[in-house]
Amino acid sequence: MVYKITEFKISDMYKELRVSFGYMNWWPGESNDEIVIGAILTQQTSWKNVEKAMRMLKKRKMLGLRELSESGIEEIEDAIKASGFYRKKAARLKRISTYVINRYGSLGAFFDNGRDELRKELLAMEGIGMETADAILLYAASKRIFVVDAYTRRIMSRVYGIDPKIGYEELRKIMERGAKRDIRVYKDFHAQIVELGKRNCRRRPLCSGCPLKNRCNLARSVEGTR
Repeated sequence: MVYKITEFKISDMYKELRVSFGYMNWWPGESNDEIVIGAILTQQTSWKNVEKAMRMLKKRKMLGLRELSESGIEEIEDAIKASGFYRKKAARLKRISTYVINRYGSLGAFFDNGRDELRKELLAMEGIGMETADAILLYAASKRIFVVDAYTRRIMSRVYGIDPKIGYEELRKIMERGAKRDIRVYKDFHAQIVELGKRNCRRRPLCSGCPLKNRCNLARSVEGTR
């Protein structure tokens, strides 16, 4: 299905969010290693739980890919229990850290690859899907790619009527066509969407006070039933 969403609609949507929320300094992390680790830990859990796991990794001096590659799987599991699904996540952390260190020597050398090659390598790793891979590419590797998450689907469905089951790549390309082709904008736009999803566009939407209320199909339909 082809969606007729103009670039102006997407760019105006970003501008309205930016006016409401200001610039969002996201993704949290003091190093690229931490961003990669956080991108995996945040799968299927809240950021609050990720922070608990990250603090424990830091306390145990394991908050880096080299340290994780040298740690036992049970050590990693014990450190990240707060993140949920800790056995699966420990295996993913061990896998990516071992791969990067053994093949490239450092995360920086891994990131020297082009965006598409990096994406291909990340997606080949068990447990790393498109959203996680793209979060690593954008926020840690500073490669220009838009991250699509559940908030993006929900908001674009409600505001512009896009099928919430739209394919990841199709929605990513829609967002990239509309947003300014700039890494800083991609990062901030994604962060704005996450903030809107937390504040207003929840599973049960709070349309009152939403920055996108005047352009949202759902909000207009709700208003029309009153």
